[in-house]
Amino acid sequence: MVRRPRLNPVAAAARNRVEDALTDVLLPAGAASGAAPEEAAPLVLVACSGGPDSLALAAAAVYFTKGGRCRVGAVVVDHGLQEDSAAVARRAAAQLAGLGLSPVEVRTVEVAATGMGPEAAARTARYAALDAAARESGAAAVLLGHTLDDQAEQVLLGLARGSGTRSLAGMPARRGPYRRPFLDLRRADTEEICSFYGLDPWHDPSNTDPAFARSRVRTQVLPYLEEQLGPGVAPALYRSARILGQDADYLEQLSSEAYAGLRAEAGGDILLPEEGLRTLPASLRQRVLALAAIEVGGTQPSFERLLAAETLLERRGSAGPVQLGGRVGVYRQVRGKSVLPGGPSYGNLVFRNNRPGTEPPSRSTQE
Repeated sequence: MVRRPRLNPVAAAARNRVEDALTDVLLPAGAASGAAPEEAAPLVLVACSGGPDSLALAAAAVYFTKGGRCRVGAVVVDHGLQEDSAAVARRAAAQLAGLGLSPVEVRTVEVAATGMGPEAAARTARYAALDAAARESGAAAVLLGHTLDDQAEQVLLGLARGSGTRSLAGMPARRGPYRRPFLDLRRADTEEICSFYGLDPWHDPSNTDPAFARSRVRTQVLPYLEEQLGPGVAPALYRSARILGQDADYLEQLSSEAYAGLRAEAGGDILLPEEGLRTLPASLRQRVLALAAIEVGGTQPSFERLLAAETLLERRGSAGPVQLGGRVGVYRQVRGKSVLPGGPSYGNLVFRNNRPGTEPPSRSTQE
């Protein structure tokens, strides 16, 4: 009798994480028996770079093709940022096909030279390619290989930027079709999984390039903190992200409810009553102001811009407008000037997108 090799405990844990992430996607074991898997089982895509995290994720996910619980394919995004990127993508695709994933697709993207920085530009191009692949294939979910270490790095970067609760919550385990099953696994775990399956992962040289802030956090900052504070810094940052994520979800729910109860609309502008805003605690008030700015076509305002908008509620000095970004400004409606049809609307903050051809409000300084 031939003994089957015992499943590596870390590989078993990885399978469990994938199953938990796909509870709403996977069919019951054996549900597709008697029917072609292509016809009966939902498709799950793995976003794969060829690195240890995404290769390990692919190896864990493909297990669920047994019994027709799902089909598992992969998308390899070639950013074209290195001379050998095409060869790296082909090699990753070959390993994925060898694991049994199908379909396996390589998508080459062009990373725009914009003012957002190379990492952000590459991320934008990558998600555009993944969105298109999921849409065209009808995939039920897209799996991403981010680990606990990635989450810890994200939290530290957010702290360095002075970010708010949502940013410090790091990457969500689930957003739309995207799932991150490995957020509580260590990077070393994914390397062990690759070794167990005989995979040869690619190690991106940019991960150790000190030109990138994330690379410096990975190779210098986190090791230094571990040395000075003792082991366990990365898991502690991961726990903080989970706690802050719960807090952010609750605050966003409360602020959405408050915003829905306060907002009025007039000719494309959004009006929020000053009295209602003053009754809100600062954490909710700033979120409500941001929601109004975003609804009229702006971007998420900075903390400093939101504080400037709050000064309008003090009714001292200028009535605005305060610029919130994305051509959106907010001003205090002065006495005797109407925004809402049919009568005065004094007592509101007015959010307006100053698109070309739109006359901005006058700068009234006193009422």
